[in-house]
Amino acid sequence: MVIKIALLLVFFAVMVGIGFYCRKNSTDVNGFVLGGRTVGPWLTAFAFGTSYFSAVVFVGYAGQFGWKYGIAATWAGIGNTIIGSLMAWVILGRRTRIMTQHLDSATMPQFFESRFGNRSLKIAASVITFIFLIPYTASLYNGLSRLFGMAFDIDYTICVIVMAVLTGVYVIAGGYMATAINDFVQGIIMLFGICAVIGAVLNSQGGFLAALDGLAQVTDETVSTSPGIFASFFGPDPVNLLGVVILTSLGTWGLPQMVQKFYAIKSEKSISTGTIVSTFFALVVAGGCYFLGGFGRLFSDKIDIAANGYDSIIPTMLSGLPDILIAIVVILVLSASMSTLSSLVLTSSSTLTLDLLKGTVIKDMDEKRQVFVMRCLIVVFVAISVVLAIIQYRSNVTFIAQLMGVSWGALAGAFLAPFLYGLYWKGASSAGAWCSFIFSTVVMLANVFVRASFPALLQSPINAGAFCMLAGLVIVPVVSLVTPKPDKKLVEDAFACYDADVVVHQSIALGDAERR
Repeated sequence: MVIKIALLLVFFAVMVGIGFYCRKNSTDVNGFVLGGRTVGPWLTAFAFGTSYFSAVVFVGYAGQFGWKYGIAATWAGIGNTIIGSLMAWVILGRRTRIMTQHLDSATMPQFFESRFGNRSLKIAASVITFIFLIPYTASLYNGLSRLFGMAFDIDYTICVIVMAVLTGVYVIAGGYMATAINDFVQGIIMLFGICAVIGAVLNSQGGFLAALDGLAQVTDETVSTSPGIFASFFGPDPVNLLGVVILTSLGTWGLPQMVQKFYAIKSEKSISTGTIVSTFFALVVAGGCYFLGGFGRLFSDKIDIAANGYDSIIPTMLSGLPDILIAIVVILVLSASMSTLSSLVLTSSSTLTLDLLKGTVIKDMDEKRQVFVMRCLIVVFVAISVVLAIIQYRSNVTFIAQLMGVSWGALAGAFLAPFLYGLYWKGASSAGAWCSFIFSTVVMLANVFVRASFPALLQSPINAGAFCMLAGLVIVPVVSLVTPKPDKKLVEDAFACYDADVVVHQSIALGDAERR
């Protein structure tokens, strides 16, 4: 217990200390929201990765999908690595940084207004962001309840409040720069922590080959009658597994808190280095989480899914570890949760301040006042998320849990296609963006309230969210082609940023004068 508490105190002291150290970088809007667009490659890459993977993935998704699909759940981690990290950086990174700086956009809703010339789009995007990020924020605390119950004799409410307050302190004090530096520290903990946990859990089962052989002996006739199905390449349900891969991988392309990391990129070197580092981080953390979860059925004699749910799987797998490893796991999950929480509350507060309140509710809002309002809203958002988390924990309100399940699908389904086409295609129109917004929001809310009326495959919020993302990629171009073309001057001005001449070394491109 002394070791666990000592590690927690050191961890919290470092987080808060970094927040106050970065106060000088958060005096204006650009510094508070984007770190002055001077964040280096390692910080940006770790900020992207730690915002991506939270306790929801480590405790919830890894346990649930590992139980359902066995070792094949690792495909979700591979998809997160290739699609969610590598391709996101390659396809979105550079163009996002160039156009958002050219349009002077600090948030995704601001980008939609400037790119499509429609102020109503900005307001709609900020409302959608607010509605679906708050319950997602509350979900971050869920994974902590069982782990703290396993490691400490402390009331869950106290744990949630302490975590929320400390996260709020360093975000309010240091803004994006404090979040990025803390994400780097937390990311290092996550990398080493997940490796140590996987090694310890597999060792408890006799090593990797013995654990894999044991998994091949597991049978569940309610799932499949095929022998060794949970140790197979694609598992017992590849179709629904594909939905998991699409939602958790392609979703990063349309989530405001993820895309906003590209806004703050410092230089070309930051993109190339950030791509490699972020991809490696995803491979270790996401791949490791789902890989670990795939062995959950080896502990089926200790797990009662009907009574305790899927969230009990990972904590049960870890309960037999030495105290020092349990302490590392607690710090690991705290790191994953606090890094994502800081990103979400910063995104929520900046979006509501810059895109909804500024110029609409409060007409005259200077830089100092904008930063002050954002700091106040961070307190509000953290408080709301804490209340929702405690209500859900104490009364098992399923509505909140359902809404959290659809938040990724609604946000990414609404924003992914308009953002992607807005960066690459001059023909994308505001009508296409509106249709994407409305379609995904309506479908995902309907999935909460009238799920039984959906086709069997789409009754799962995960499959419904994946469907919305893919549908948006069709809706935006189709609607854009059959509706009035966007203003030519507006579009040409937006895309002019890509035509600017830059000077590079000959190692990048040959000079015409040097050719023979």
